[in-house]
Amino acid sequence: LVRVLRALDLPAKDSNGFSDPYVKIYLLPDRKKKFQTKVHRKTLNPVFEETFSFGVPLPELPLRRLHFSVYDFDRFSRHDLIGQVVMDNLLELTERDEGPIWRDIMEGSGVR
Repeated sequence: LVRVLRALDLPAKDSNGFSDPYVKIYLLPDRKKKFQTKVHRKTLNPVFEETFSFGVPLPELPLRRLHFSVYDFDRFSRHDLIGQVVMDNLLELTERDEGPIWRDIMEGSGVR
């Protein structure tokens, strides 16, 4: 299970000083399975609180990565990429008993 909790202090991508953020989540390396959160309008601190299930067999977890892309929704033009995060070693992450894992998003599109 993957739970997207929230984002803090996202950059404004719209002329009104806000963004309309949502998150796309891919399982790498094949990117066949993806999920997307709901769009949160006019906010730089969205609270998503959404859970997704990829159904990956335990032996495959060390070979997989999660790719989170945060976008700004635009109704009439291409959605703007705000940033992204890749999380490696999913087996190690599943064995954690601690709370949420926070990551800073990286700007740009160079994730493979």
